[in-house]
Amino acid sequence: MSSVLDQRSTPPSDATRPAPPRRRTRLLTLPEARWALTALVLFLLALPVHLLDGPAWLWGTLFAATYVTGGWGPGWEGLKALKDRTLDVDLLMVVAALGAASIGQILDGALLVVIFATSGALEAVATARTADSVRGLLDLAPATATRLLPDGTEETVETEQLAVGDTILVRPGERVGADGRVLDGSGDIDQATITGEPLPVAKRAGDEVFAGTVNGTGALLVRVERDPSDSVIARIVKMVEEASETKAPTQLFIERIEQRYSIGMVVATLAVFGIPLAFGDSLSSALLRAMTFMIVASPCAVVLSTMPPLLSAIANAGRHGVLVKSAVVMERLGQIDTVALDKTGTLTEGAPRVTDLRPLPGSGLDEDALLALAASAEHPSEHPLARAVVAAARERALPLTGAEEFTSVPGQGVTATVDGGTITVGAPARLLDTGADARPRREVVAELEEAGRTAVVVLRDREPVGVLGIADRLRPDAAATVAALTRLTGRTPVLLTGDNERAARHLAAEVGITDVRAGLLPQDKVAAVREWEARGRRVLVVGDGVNDAPALASAHSGIAMGRAGSDLALETADAVVVRDELATIPSIVRLSRTARRLVVQNLAIAGAFITVLVAWDLIGTLPLPLGVAGHEGSTVIVGLNGLRLLRESAWPRPTRDSAPARDST
Repeated sequence: MSSVLDQRSTPPSDATRPAPPRRRTRLLTLPEARWALTALVLFLLALPVHLLDGPAWLWGTLFAATYVTGGWGPGWEGLKALKDRTLDVDLLMVVAALGAASIGQILDGALLVVIFATSGALEAVATARTADSVRGLLDLAPATATRLLPDGTEETVETEQLAVGDTILVRPGERVGADGRVLDGSGDIDQATITGEPLPVAKRAGDEVFAGTVNGTGALLVRVERDPSDSVIARIVKMVEEASETKAPTQLFIERIEQRYSIGMVVATLAVFGIPLAFGDSLSSALLRAMTFMIVASPCAVVLSTMPPLLSAIANAGRHGVLVKSAVVMERLGQIDTVALDKTGTLTEGAPRVTDLRPLPGSGLDEDALLALAASAEHPSEHPLARAVVAAARERALPLTGAEEFTSVPGQGVTATVDGGTITVGAPARLLDTGADARPRREVVAELEEAGRTAVVVLRDREPVGVLGIADRLRPDAAATVAALTRLTGRTPVLLTGDNERAARHLAAEVGITDVRAGLLPQDKVAAVREWEARGRRVLVVGDGVNDAPALASAHSGIAMGRAGSDLALETADAVVVRDELATIPSIVRLSRTARRLVVQNLAIAGAFITVLVAWDLIGTLPLPLGVAGHEGSTVIVGLNGLRLLRESAWPRPTRDSAPARDST
């Protein structure tokens, strides 16, 4: 067994390691998108011909093609919905469009068709992108693994063929093929995709490892303890799929009333046509009154009551670096009353940085000399902590000396010859002795670790000369964001993280968070979200990693940090902070609430117009041109009211108050 582990392998560099394929559905491969685009093009071709009194046969043909290409899909879906005794508003829109065309209002009908065809296409795109993100997650798990046979020989097998009890060899730079436990060897595992920890974790015999995580240095023998179909990465896929399926777009206010309204409109239209006809009215007169009723009672203004405010808010948010994926999402963001924040890459910048330089008494070094010595020894290393030390030295423009006889031991540190001296940089537990003389040095280490830092000891010729403190730096706007979210929701946000308890609580204290849940795997985050939502809360989850994706999908709303966010998190989340500005999160919540208020205003305006025009048509004789003018006028009014959110002044400015707010609960 040891002979297998002694085999040396060079980790593939970022330049040579093949990138996983991106699985993204092309927009025009979706039939809904193709039909909607065709309908829009035909409508835009017909519109100027109609407005300029061009040949009737030309614009009539173009409008007819618009009806067919844009209306057959929603109409067919509406007919299928009737089998389930559900009256789909899309079907009513097609009927209203045909009714408008039958009495000469061809332009109004075509516009309705285009609007609803485009809405259906956007929903199809969102569904396809969610499926793409789930399939893309599978690229994290390797397709093959090296299995060891009882006689010590190796064979390459597909990971699906692995069984509980098998032993696999994981070389440096390879992804772990299955969830299991280390039998022999040691290595630094980057498991940020699962736990969200910013730094690789040293693994040795007895430690658990997860499929899809990356072995940085050292070879490992791993005993498979879970079937590949039940691995953590497979369960993440399953949870995202389940949450995406149950998260149907049914939350808009208009969708909550459309069934009753639609049924009432159909019944009323039939009554307006049938009752006068039964009492001796002429067929043409009854039909004209019924068609006028259908036009003025048509929910066009009601539908436009919701879309302009929400779409304008989406456009405004986009200008300020927040991508909101749909109007449904924009409305849902304003409903949240609980916020759960990830730590690494969300409240922090997601990259380790040197925060403390502590030369030890008697070393003869100042801060710059200590850092230059450590960076010279660490320069050949690819470990994230080493890169942080080298980066800190470069920021200070310190000269580095070439390192000779460089060696690296996973979980312990590096050793190199610098300026004729043997320099060792690594973990305090491995490098500091336990004698009485070591007490002052260990106190420095304990002080840094108590402050949430990762302590790194520097030795020169086996004598400690200094300690470095390394930490993931807090975002400058983190405290202000937490305070603003507390004021918006009435509750202090909760910290959900896979990082260790001490580091998590130290950071939480800095930003004013009191509820900390640390050491969480993806399913633990989902369980916390579901626990809150079972109590009636509407939870907003903010994260950036693959490990956050199930919680992002399960929550009422999810926002991903875009700059360092994983592909899955970006696709699963409802919104993405493209510029990585944490302070925009309370701003987008406030903008959503403003948009929802405008939706309510528009619904009241549309309802008032419909009520007046319908009453006029039923009680008196509403001229068709006046009915159309009233109908279109209400549509214009609610549209312009919603477009107010396009103004620059509509974007809520991030607060600069960084004082933590107290939990009102």
